[in-house]
Amino acid sequence: MHILLIEDDLDLGKALQAALRVEGFSSQWLRRAADAPPQLDPDKQDAVLLDLGLPDGCGLELLKRWRQHGAATPLLVMTARVTLADRLEGLDGGADDYLGKPFEMPELIARLRALLRRTARQGSENWQFGSLHIRVRAHEVRVDERLIELSPREFDLLKLLACEAGRVVPKGRLAQKLAPLGEALDFANLEMHLSNLRRKIGPARIGTVRGIGYRLLA
Repeated sequence: MHILLIEDDLDLGKALQAALRVEGFSSQWLRRAADAPPQLDPDKQDAVLLDLGLPDGCGLELLKRWRQHGAATPLLVMTARVTLADRLEGLDGGADDYLGKPFEMPELIARLRALLRRTARQGSENWQFGSLHIRVRAHEVRVDERLIELSPREFDLLKLLACEAGRVVPKGRLAQKLAPLGEALDFANLEMHLSNLRRKIGPARIGTVRGIGYRLLA
């Protein structure tokens, strides 16, 4: 999953990127409000970590603008502004969570994972779809209790489909999310990984909506 990080502090930004990388997240790090995208794209960002005290403006204005444009991307505010009034303003402005600085990195990662679980409508890091069991943090997949060996890209593809289980995920979105830091995966490559995934977990578990995309069938 890909995280948009907006934080002007050099040391904290580097530490956050390192922590995200260890936890299996890719990230894009920006340091100014002016560099932030005018709108959030659900095909490009799975969540946002946003500092409010940016050198060229207030992160809260970015947040409000994104929400006014209908962005529903999970967003966690990181800030030294920790009064009750500040927290209420941030949450009422559209933040999904609010973490005061200084903070411990494990807490931030835990809060981020909680946001992503809610987005995926899952209560824990262990996802169950009939006899298909996904342990997200362990990168482990089992079918009928049998361990399935997946490549990193196959696992990422399964997780993307599982986040929207039962709903059709467009091919373009899958292709973009599987290569968040570069050019989207070409459809031939995507279909090759999908074919391998079907072979390993069972072809009936992934449905095709011709010309649109794919969905995980619970």
